[in-house]
Amino acid sequence: MTKRKLGPVLLAAALGVAAGCTRQYAQAAGPAAAPQVGAPGAPAAPTPFASPPVLAGTPDVASLVARVTTGVVNITTIHDIRAPQQQDFDFPFGFDPFGIFPRGRRRGGGDQVYRQRALGSGFIIDPAGHVVTNAHVVEEADSVRVKLSDEREFDAKVKGRDPKLDLAVLELVGARDLPAVSLGSSEALRVGEYVVAIGNPFGLGNTVTMGIVSAKSRSIGAGLYDDFIQTDASINPGNSGGPLFNLRGQVVGINTAMNPHGQGIGFAIPVDALKDILPQLLSTGKVARGRLGVAIQSVDASLAKALGLDRPKGALVGEVEPGGPADRAGLRGGDLIVRIDQIDIGSWTCPDTASWSSECSREVWPMVRWSQETSSSRSIEHPSLGRRT
Repeated sequence: MTKRKLGPVLLAAALGVAAGCTRQYAQAAGPAAAPQVGAPGAPAAPTPFASPPVLAGTPDVASLVARVTTGVVNITTIHDIRAPQQQDFDFPFGFDPFGIFPRGRRRGGGDQVYRQRALGSGFIIDPAGHVVTNAHVVEEADSVRVKLSDEREFDAKVKGRDPKLDLAVLELVGARDLPAVSLGSSEALRVGEYVVAIGNPFGLGNTVTMGIVSAKSRSIGAGLYDDFIQTDASINPGNSGGPLFNLRGQVVGINTAMNPHGQGIGFAIPVDALKDILPQLLSTGKVARGRLGVAIQSVDASLAKALGLDRPKGALVGEVEPGGPADRAGLRGGDLIVRIDQIDIGSWTCPDTASWSSECSREVWPMVRWSQETSSSRSIEHPSLGRRT
C-alpha cells in the first residue's frame, strides 16, 4: 500500500519542483513577450467559416438532413392490456399470517388495465398528413400519437395496413400543409451508395445515422415477401418505419429490422414495394393480391447443372394447384419459369413478388417457360379483383 501511494506523491513533488523552477525562470526573464490581443502586430483571430466546408468527394450530409428531416416523424402507440384483478383470499383480521396462500380473482371485480407503450418512426408522404410506417409499429394499437420535427403533435388513425409487407399508412387528424418527403427508386439503388437513416431510436427523436448499401435483395427469413436492402447505417429499436434516404434526399427504403447479434447490419424494405401497394392502402386500407397457384422450388447450382443451365436462375414449378390460374394456363410440374412480364426471374420468390406488385385489374400475365428444347410463352390469368391472400 505504501509503495502504491509513494509513486504519485513523488511524481507530484517532482512536478511541483519543475513548476517552481519554471516560475523562477519566468520571473528572471522578465515580462512575457507574447503579444496582447488587439495590440499592434498581434496576429488576427481566425475568421469562422460562413458555412462548414465540405471536402471534395464527400457528401454534404448536413444540407441533406436539413432539407428532409422536416418530413420525418416520431410515433408513440398505446396498447391497453386487460388482466383479471386479483386480491388475497379472505383471512381473519384481513391478512394471511404466513403469506403462502395463492392469490385469487376478486369476486365481482373488473379487469385491471395495463398500458403498453411502444415507439417507432415514420415519414410524411403528402401535405394532407399521410404517414408511412411499419405495420408492426401500430399493431394492436389503441391510440397513436405522431410528433413532428417542429414539436407539433397529432392524433393519428390507421388508414391501411399490410402485415405481409410490414407496411402501414396513418392519417393525421386535423393536419394540413405538412412537409412531405420524395419517394425514390430502390431498383436504381446501387450497392455501395451512401444512405442516411433518420428515426426515433430508444425515443431519441430525429437521430441521424449514415452508411452505405451493403447488399440488395437480401433474404432474412421474413416469410414469402423476403426482399430487403441491407445497410450498415445504424438501425436500433425505435427506428422501425423510418426512412432510408439516398444522397438526393429521396426515400429508397423503410427501416424495419436489425441483426441483434451483429453491428452495422440493418435491413430496410425497398421503397418500390411501398409504391406498388400504396394506392390500395390509401383507397381501401388493405391489399388485394393475386396468386399463381403453384408451389415453387429454388434452383441451386447442382439443379441448374442438371437442367442444362449456364447458371442458377428461374423458379422451378414443383406442384400446380388443380384448376388454379397456372393450371388453366398450361403450367405443369417440372416447368421452369424464367421471366414474368419482362422481369427476369432470379430467385424463387420473384414469381410471387411479380404477382403481388401488379395492379389487380390486370387479367393476363405473359410468362416465359424454359425447356431444354425450346422456350415457349404462356399467358397466366390474374385472379379476380378483390381476392386477398
